Amino acid sequence: MKVLVLNCGSSSIKYRLFELPAGNVLTSGEVERIGEAESLLRYSLPGNSSPVENRHPIADHREGLAGIMAALLESGTVQELTELAAIGHRVVHGGECFRQPIRVDDEVIARIRDMIPLAPLHNPANLMGIEVAIQVAPQATQVAVFDTAYHQSLPPHAWHYALPYSLYTEHRVRRYGFHGTSHHYVAKQAATFLGKPLDQLNLISLHLGNGASATAIRNGQSIDTSMGMTPLEGLVMGTRCGDIDPAIHSYLNRVREMSIEEVDRMLNRDSGLKGLCGHNDMREVHELADAGDESALLALDVYGYRLKKYIGAYFAALGRVDAIVFTGGIGENDSGIRTLACSGLEALGIHIDDAPPRPAANNILCLHREDSPVRVLVIPTNEELEIAVQTMDCISNRVA
Repeated sequence: MKVLVLNCGSSSIKYRLFELPAGNVLTSGEVERIGEAESLLRYSLPGNSSPVENRHPIADHREGLAGIMAALLESGTVQELTELAAIGHRVVHGGECFRQPIRVDDEVIARIRDMIPLAPLHNPANLMGIEVAIQVAPQATQVAVFDTAYHQSLPPHAWHYALPYSLYTEHRVRRYGFHGTSHHYVAKQAATFLGKPLDQLNLISLHLGNGASATAIRNGQSIDTSMGMTPLEGLVMGTRCGDIDPAIHSYLNRVREMSIEEVDRMLNRDSGLKGLCGHNDMREVHELADAGDESALLALDVYGYRLKKYIGAYFAALGRVDAIVFTGGIGENDSGIRTLACSGLEALGIHIDDAPPRPAANNILCLHREDSPVRVLVIPTNEELEIAVQTMDCISNRVA
């Protein structure tokens, strides 16, 4: 079964074509700078070191997706577009409507459109991709997979904010959480690696990239997560502040006459690592810290301390933890950050081995000592594969 996975942004489309159930990537690529004078269609094939690049104007997403379909045919990965059994779409926000992937119909489209106020930067582009895919590839079953769905298992005490209840009932103000597809994927990988059923496994998963989130997983289900109504809450990120005193908004309005929009832009785009030391790329932060830059050293300390606080909090929420899982670009590649997050937590049963990480199956790394009660794992995430698998399960009627 061939399943195409699409991730549509406001001016881009990323895609990956899978052969399932084996999970092989047949081709992948992206369309960039849609609507600009010179757009770019780039795609790669397994075994080819250099990607194919085509530079020409691409007026809109319909034209961009048509270019992707042509690239699939030109690459030989499909002989006919009818070979595409389904197209799985990443949708950032499903609100309370969607707890699992779903076949797209007019009602689903209407509900995704209704979520736009909750994710105004993402859902419009995701929806555009769905509507264009229906036009360009009408023979394929369209399936929506939601970043928020995995966190719909949170209990009410975890997703309610201590605000007037009418804000929830009238305006849907609550914790939703994000990165759910990634957290779900690594949880399943951890269960397979540890040889324990997912529904008997307790984990703390840390998805660390430019955006970052932590999730407490009890018996395979998310019971708490650090991102909230928006992706701004929680851990320190590349340009996002994470947890702060909410009164800072009104304080900045008084003392600097900053508007709500200006404060919001600052908290999302100019804070986090960038706000502390001027750089949001963790590699650059490390380079500055190694050179003795005090602001970079502070940024690393703040970042690591926030991680450690969430690990401790989620230990308290879970009561028992089988493993801590690091994933995402930083989580998978930055040993220094992993050390900052785990050092000093021996009382919780976390014992990091002084020896280099031990490689295991499926590129998983083991960081813990053999006698450590809590396993500490590095598991590469693969959100696109998880979307493809959920799409296949959906059209095979293994989910609704």
